[in-house]
Amino acid sequence: MAAGSTPAIRAAAEAEVLYRVHAYPHTPRGTSYGIEAVEALCVELGVVAEQIFKTLVIELSTGALAVAVLPVPRTLSLKAAAKALSASKAVMADKTRAERTTGYVLGGISPLGQRTSLPTVIDDSALALDRMFCSAGRRGLEIELAPADLIRMTAAVTAPVASA
Repeated sequence: MAAGSTPAIRAAAEAEVLYRVHAYPHTPRGTSYGIEAVEALCVELGVVAEQIFKTLVIELSTGALAVAVLPVPRTLSLKAAAKALSASKAVMADKTRAERTTGYVLGGISPLGQRTSLPTVIDDSALALDRMFCSAGRRGLEIELAPADLIRMTAAVTAPVASA
């Protein structure tokens, strides 16, 4: 395994999917992790912001945690995410609980290789893409892969969970 490997990268390798890892400089004092990825990758790779997805951990009305994956420039509809995951309601998860459950730090939470695999919903805009980017498990590290591979690897449902 390559130096700097993360559980997300190892999960992609073990699943034998085609993927590429992209590193970019992370600003330690920064808190807009998704915007940082967009600014770095759109320029470097010539991709559009809607191809770069953020991973948000939510808490469902059942008390269970789940993951919503959506384009960085868009906003999560908690109501739509809850509905897609068969819950009556959802709220953003507590940071400490999200980090402890996934095994990743905020800003580096990946839908892949989580300590505890969480139910996942991916915004259906991903279905129109050939390639998408999401966190590779560390701030400043993104994994590029086919949306179908991410959906399969996470057993995700897709739904319109992002709004402008």
